[in-house]
Amino acid sequence: MSAKSYPAEQHALKTFSKLLDLLPPVDQSKPQILLLAGETTPYRNDTDREMAFRQESNFFYLTGCKVPSSYLLVTFQNGTSLANKPSSQLFIPKAELADLMWSVPPPSLEEATATYDVTRVDHPASLPAAIQELIKAFPGAIVHTLPASPLFPTIPSQYTAPLLAANVNLTEDYLLPAVHLARLTKDAEEIALIRRANEISSRAHEVVMRVLGQGVRGLITRGKGAGTERPLLPGEWLIQKEAEAEALFVASCRREGAEHQAYLPIVAASTRASTLHYCCNDREFAWGPVNPTDHKNCNDLAHDHERALDPQVLLIDAGCEWNCYAADITRTMPVGNGGKFTPEARAIYELVLEMQRLSLEALKPGLHWDAVQLLCHRTLVRGFQRLGIFKKPDSPNSGSWNAEEAILASGVSSAFFPHGVGHSLGLDVHDVPSASKPAKNDTIKGIELGHESFYAYLRLRLPLEEGMVVTVEPGIYFSPHLLAPVRDSKHIDQAVLKRYESVGGVRIEDVVLITKDGHENLTTVRSDTEWVEKVCSGEI
Repeated sequence: MSAKSYPAEQHALKTFSKLLDLLPPVDQSKPQILLLAGETTPYRNDTDREMAFRQESNFFYLTGCKVPSSYLLVTFQNGTSLANKPSSQLFIPKAELADLMWSVPPPSLEEATATYDVTRVDHPASLPAAIQELIKAFPGAIVHTLPASPLFPTIPSQYTAPLLAANVNLTEDYLLPAVHLARLTKDAEEIALIRRANEISSRAHEVVMRVLGQGVRGLITRGKGAGTERPLLPGEWLIQKEAEAEALFVASCRREGAEHQAYLPIVAASTRASTLHYCCNDREFAWGPVNPTDHKNCNDLAHDHERALDPQVLLIDAGCEWNCYAADITRTMPVGNGGKFTPEARAIYELVLEMQRLSLEALKPGLHWDAVQLLCHRTLVRGFQRLGIFKKPDSPNSGSWNAEEAILASGVSSAFFPHGVGHSLGLDVHDVPSASKPAKNDTIKGIELGHESFYAYLRLRLPLEEGMVVTVEPGIYFSPHLLAPVRDSKHIDQAVLKRYESVGGVRIEDVVLITKDGHENLTTVRSDTEWVEKVCSGEI
């Protein structure tokens, strides 16, 4: 998709529509002006070494422009021609000789005019005069900026000074909530970008699984001098560490043209999978002694003949961006044990899969996201009662206090599923927080909530709408830190729990689009147990 086809003007109109809804009635007919700064190129501490640049999300939403150090002026007024076609002025840096020598220069004004969906393109030196002109042309205008915060690029005083000198109504109260509300639902162009990010990320997850499977089958062979006389080539790489799995994932995304990961990849093996945002990814897999008759692991997956991979899970929560739009996918895969889950890990995996399946089946416009959260906890409680981790009313020395509703009301399931079932996704992986979880929220009144702890970390608390893109990511974890407060719970059979604690954690996450009648899953890599085991064992 070219930048010109990115619907910046439509995004501006949508933002102004939300902005007018937020303004007091007396201000809705006044001219509205948006002034935004794009992100600047970051540098490593006090050096001149550039770090990866990524455009500020709200600026990109209104411009489609990824040029560093740019600025935007957008003018709108109800009841005029600007109500249908706002004036959008983009200011991009002028290419200097040093830019040509050291890095890729910004586009020329002619190139930018042909590229971006804006009314006019100029250099930042022209921005003060453009502001002065708007002040004269639109007396009484309200100028909106993003909040003065480390979270957003700063607008230099040379550009705000004309506004302050003219005593213009300059406010940061409305723009951020307006643009967040606009971004909450996605248009066709945005959905296409999210779909592409998910396709690339899905293939990267499968690449890791298949390399694990090749290792199990002994299909990864090393040529003469590999690792001694010459470096290992990509086709000779084994995955024996979290970092090696991360490297393959990121390389797969980059090979398909993705510039950035949408967030730091989480690659957690063994019991480290119980840490929700584990992103150090610096440990080896768990290893144990090789028994004389143990042929479940190929020698290619051992550093020597005295160790073999312990049966464990590898949880990878990772997704790339495509043209600033995110993917967010989690897959949990078996490592060791010949690429098969242990009985305990398989039971937890299939319970998480059931939590996700029931959630997906329920999705449709109008359904409150809180109801999906409660459904996941209810499914977990029922599953734990089947497995014996949670007691039943007819368990030995039990009673009605271990009924499903009583366990739900206790909130003990939050020790095993502490996070939200999902969140809005778009230009940011945890998208539009002020709109997804508004400070004042009348939508949760009268909804069956269960225990309040279920919602402590839920990032979306709204009824679903057509065009929303959300993640569905239930999980079950055995974190010693979270389990400590419930060690003496009357609902838990501690002897049974002990058998499952070595699983660490399981999470399964897909990105879905809410459609008119239900949902569409944008994540293409499979997660059914049989397929995952066959791929990770090298059977297919």
